[in-house]
Amino acid sequence: MAAERRAVTVGGKGYSLTSSSVFEVANGLARFDIESSALSRISSSSNSKSATTTKFALSIPDYLSPEEARASLLLLLNKLLLSTSPAAFQLQDILKEMSPGPDYTIDNVPNDDVVLLDYSMAAIDGISAILDHRSSALSAVADAVAALSCEALRADASCFNLIDSGDGSSAKDDVAVASDLKVFLNGSKLVNSSKNPVDPAVTKIPSAHGSFRESVRWLHSRSRVQLNSGSRASTSGTANAMSPVLLSLAGALWNLGDLSFQRAKLVVGDSISRGELSSCMMEMLDAKCPGVDSLEKLYMSAQASLSKKDYVLFLHEIYCLSDMVRKMVSWEATAAFVSLEGSDLVEKVQVNNGGERVPSSENNAKTDKKGEKKKKVVLGKGTTALTQFIKNRLLSGASEPVPVNVSTVLEKCSQTFLSLLDPRDLGFDCLLKKVKEIVESNESRRLPKLPKGTRDFAKEQMAIREKAFSIIVDVFKRHGARALDTPAFELRETLMGKYGEDSKLIYDLADQGGELCSLRYDLTVPFARYVAMNGLTSFKRYQIAKVYRRDNPSKGRYREFYQCDFDIAGHFEKMGPDFEVIKILTELLDELDIGDYEVKLNHRKLLDGMLAICGVPQEKFRTICSSIDKLDKLTFEQIKKEMVEEKGLTEEMADKIGTFVRERGAPVELLSKLKQEGSKFLENSESELALNELEILFKSLLKSKCIDKVVFDLSLARGLDYYTGVIFEAAFKGAAQDIRAAETEVLVCILGDDLSLAAELVSELWEAKVKAEFNVHKRVMKHIDRARESRIPWMVIIGERELNEGIVKLKDVTASKEYEVPRSRLVEELQGRLNNPSPS
Repeated sequence: MAAERRAVTVGGKGYSLTSSSVFEVANGLARFDIESSALSRISSSSNSKSATTTKFALSIPDYLSPEEARASLLLLLNKLLLSTSPAAFQLQDILKEMSPGPDYTIDNVPNDDVVLLDYSMAAIDGISAILDHRSSALSAVADAVAALSCEALRADASCFNLIDSGDGSSAKDDVAVASDLKVFLNGSKLVNSSKNPVDPAVTKIPSAHGSFRESVRWLHSRSRVQLNSGSRASTSGTANAMSPVLLSLAGALWNLGDLSFQRAKLVVGDSISRGELSSCMMEMLDAKCPGVDSLEKLYMSAQASLSKKDYVLFLHEIYCLSDMVRKMVSWEATAAFVSLEGSDLVEKVQVNNGGERVPSSENNAKTDKKGEKKKKVVLGKGTTALTQFIKNRLLSGASEPVPVNVSTVLEKCSQTFLSLLDPRDLGFDCLLKKVKEIVESNESRRLPKLPKGTRDFAKEQMAIREKAFSIIVDVFKRHGARALDTPAFELRETLMGKYGEDSKLIYDLADQGGELCSLRYDLTVPFARYVAMNGLTSFKRYQIAKVYRRDNPSKGRYREFYQCDFDIAGHFEKMGPDFEVIKILTELLDELDIGDYEVKLNHRKLLDGMLAICGVPQEKFRTICSSIDKLDKLTFEQIKKEMVEEKGLTEEMADKIGTFVRERGAPVELLSKLKQEGSKFLENSESELALNELEILFKSLLKSKCIDKVVFDLSLARGLDYYTGVIFEAAFKGAAQDIRAAETEVLVCILGDDLSLAAELVSELWEAKVKAEFNVHKRVMKHIDRARESRIPWMVIIGERELNEGIVKLKDVTASKEYEVPRSRLVEELQGRLNNPSPS
């Protein structure tokens, strides 16, 4: 069999290690071969090495598993080979041992190479690779097991109806997990049939499993770099690169295991028929499945190891955490499978092993009823395929007849799952293949998905939208506007040439009989076409409809979205329509009550005058305006580079533009500055005209009591070709703030159930005007989760030890640092740290 194992080549410059290959070698599933020229390179380079040699004591921590130790040694061997160190000759012999011992002596190591024999650095990369491989496998399997639990619990599956908004704001991994769960459950008659309220252990599946996917992907990306990068300066450098990734993985594992255990308990308690099957299953779960307390203890221990900079122990504890979560998921799978198969499972295993079926007394009455048929349980297409695969595995390999009862059947079932969910087991690859086959199956994945850049509006969102549209329409009608509707597409010739550089974003439709058409890009050009086509000389209209942009979807940018247009066509007093439109905008935003905002305003002729003053050729006005219009997203240096390198301006021209576009302020004050004697704007006829028009507009806005919402901003450029006068846009001033639901600064955490102690501590903080909340719970992770979910920056933690010693523990949640302070100085210490966010 050894000759049939896959070979993994190490030490070759043209070869690269992967997490999977490290895992296979570490577990004896593959052999390692040294690249043919590597040893000869070592021999030829020996002459250049230091003549002085030494003995090196290589010590492997005794707490590491053989898998971890071999993975670490493989990485160390690869490094020595690539560095042409003679120590590689002896290390390869050590690695060939299936269970490396704790201590080895490597003779005749050149002094120059001693620094290369850094086992800690190799252990960080090696164990990270093992965690990468194991976590990637666990991620897919955990989703499948969660689907089985949902079937067993008859859970409400509406929590899996997540939608990718297409703009980058939704959690893509959460949506992907929900989509995969729907594939497993597609066609199920069990889910959505329970009358019990849906449990958080189910509703949190997308977020917990999605977070785990995200952490696994981050680890995979970083591990791939670490495995094949050159020699690094120190262990601390490697640790600094990997620690944030691994800490994220540890937290995601904790959440995954916690929810898995909760679902297992729910299934056994609520879904398995009462009787011997249920009681035996509960006894086994309590006795053999790792508990949440053990999970939490291991997680906290890993954090402590990291804070002490014991990086190898930190990695090992996350490795143990991963294995513990695997066992929890295995027990969840056992519970769900037993719930779904029930007494049929016992009967089949008994018969398969040659035993006699002995119905329990509680079922005798039911089985004696003549003609009674068992109701068929209809699982989802994906869970049906998965369950059948597991049954085949469970019933295969039956040996000689043995007496069986419920407990022995459950024991065999649990052992099957513990083995099946172990990546080292030969059956694991078959399970993983089956899970991927289900998820990727065309037959079961006939679930539609949205095109990128589009979104559905559910009933809650529709209620909000309808209310907003109602407010907007009321304001439009208050100003005498009438409704208009135009086609969703126009003749292409109508739209082209109206949007400057953005014309490339117009959606063209296929030729359907001689007319070249495109989807409307906005509502203004169709309105202009309507006015011209009907010979109208005056029309005040509004239109609320969808428009389409062939844009690259990103946060806040869609390919299909609504525009709410208010336009005034005709001949009116100077600046009258401009005043009314801006007034309407402020009325709308005030009545919608969406938060603080500002209306940025400029004049297109002022821009043109500015560009002329800066020496920009007139034929470049529009393209340079398009660049300036990006200043709300890019720095001026980035814009300057675009204007100079791509659009042909001189650096002098660009710098002059930079001086002008930085002008921003209150309308009346900035206008007065721009009209001062000697102003260059007064030397240009276009900009002088614009300043005179803005003076009329600002006086009107001042009288209408809305000018305080307006900011005169010379960087506002709007790139569309049909803009000739006043241009403006509203910006929500809170959009870039870090908003929390509450302003809480401190969470007082009591480890236990002493409410009076919480009342004493939090009252002291309240009296000192510190914004604080309290939480009473025995488990520290519940407190940490509460602080993180509410984004509370500081925790005050006090348990039995702290109480006895007269101290409290302060935890900086963001920095994950803890400080012990005397109980009497709690308020003083907290106030100091809150006023100085970076204490020494």
